[in-house]
Amino acid sequence: MAKILIAEDEDSLRRFVSRALQMDGHDVDEAPDGAAGLDQLRQDMSYDLLLSDIRMPVMDGIELAHTAAAEFPELKILLMTGYAEQRERAESLSSVIVDVVAKPFTLPDIRGAVAEALTI
Repeated sequence: MAKILIAEDEDSLRRFVSRALQMDGHDVDEAPDGAAGLDQLRQDMSYDLLLSDIRMPVMDGIELAHTAAAEFPELKILLMTGYAEQRERAESLSSVIVDVVAKPFTLPDIRGAVAEALTI
């Protein structure tokens, strides 16, 4: 299975997604914002997938995705957002991200999106 980093500022959602992906057999780490996520990526360069919210404090998911893609070109990046305007902002990342998952999502939705991202 894959090693996944989740960068999400909403604690309950981050834990929910983390548990779901662990149940699928993935090794999952969590970060409460983009800056912490970037620090984690730099400390452990063995991640297969970055799953990040777009709208977060300190460093948003757009900046995190741009930086992560530049520093870790093999890393797959999947973004999440509940805001239409944020999804539009992610269009500039089309060459470096796999997809943007719309919130709210169901457990099968996020599990399926992660499984698909890992096969690309």
